[in-house]
Amino acid sequence: MTDPRIDAAGKVGFLHTAQVHEAGFEALAREYLPSAATVHRVDPDALELARQDGTEESVRAVVAAHLVELRGAGCQVVLCTCSTLGEVAEGLSGDGLEVIRIDRPMLRRAVTLGPRIGVLVALASTVEPTSRVLAEEAVDAEADITVEVSVVEGAWDAFLAGDAELYHSRIAQAADTLASRSDVVVLAQASMEPAAALLTGLAAPVLTSPRSAVEAVALVQISSLLQGPP
Repeated sequence: MTDPRIDAAGKVGFLHTAQVHEAGFEALAREYLPSAATVHRVDPDALELARQDGTEESVRAVVAAHLVELRGAGCQVVLCTCSTLGEVAEGLSGDGLEVIRIDRPMLRRAVTLGPRIGVLVALASTVEPTSRVLAEEAVDAEADITVEVSVVEGAWDAFLAGDAELYHSRIAQAADTLASRSDVVVLAQASMEPAAALLTGLAAPVLTSPRSAVEAVALVQISSLLQGPP
């Protein structure tokens, strides 16, 4: 298998809905694609539109506009780091741009780790898209799974308030409870990753999305560079 840490050049795009994600994903990009240029776009309003408005057409238009700009900036691969917008973004792949949703690599692994999958989300808007990807990956893996999704009470309010300690503490507490009845626990949103460091001695493994997603981006970027321009 190709080593995702192979040094590849080119441009990689990131679409975020919170400024706090930029530094973490830039660090991962430097680890996995140290010679690649990166372009970050941050749009908190896109997430609020998806949460409040909910119309597929309006959300799709906003995401599509960002992807057009990232493609115009020279990106061949874009990682959408928002679990709520990931489904829309992934569906807009094409015309020389491949879009990877933050949670698919993680969820692809989750369905191989046991039939009982526990999912923690901080936002209710993440529940449906995450559940659909799990169902898709279970079919591909021929896995018979059951999914328990839990919205962590008060977590998103803490995130919006900038209280990272409280945010991650609430998630860790919920993960500890969910692990007792799960074969694997999934932290559905990228912002949850630091909570995993608070968890020790759980009966079930805990999966987070940022690193596996950037690994997937690196492999796609390497493949596209090896193939050359269309």
